Amino acid sequence: MINLVLFGKPGAGKGTQANFLKEKYNLKHISTGDVFRFNIKNGTELGTLAKSYIDKGELVPDEVTINMLKAEVEKNPDASGFIFDGFPRTNAQAEALDDLLEEKEMKIDATIALEADDEVLIQRLLERGKVSGRSDDQDESKIRNRFDEYNEKTAPLMQYYKKQDKFHSVNGIGSIEDITERLSKVIATL
Repeated sequence: MINLVLFGKPGAGKGTQANFLKEKYNLKHISTGDVFRFNIKNGTELGTLAKSYIDKGELVPDEVTINMLKAEVEKNPDASGFIFDGFPRTNAQAEALDDLLEEKEMKIDATIALEADDEVLIQRLLERGKVSGRSDDQDESKIRNRFDEYNEKTAPLMQYYKKQDKFHSVNGIGSIEDITERLSKVIATL
């Protein structure tokens, strides 16, 4: 079983690479954003609870998010592992994820950060914004703000995983195939 946390600034290619990795290694890709949208759209108990916080403009408490992730893990007993995307974002969340996986006799095997130059990512996102319709991909100041938030929140997480010798940095520039190959080399060492 392989359990990965995928890091990267917006536009770094996490979603694209997660799709290749899930196929190659029979992993379940758990995108926190997708899990939130699914639970809210389907009116689950956790979705209704999360929506109550979101509607007030508040952050959804870690406990609610962890319970959603726990449900996703439990829904996929045949997976050969999981790719966590968008979670954890804080040390407290990383500890909660470790505890959840420990309950299931699992662990995070590696965290992989897709690294790319900000200017390259800004161009990628502006291009994506032309076809995606996402307003947050069409405004350079909003993009830079998302990068600042990533830098602020993710830096402590890198240290958390480096202390466990589970942090890997991968060059996120190049062809999709080249980047997938770099990620596969990291996974082969686990």
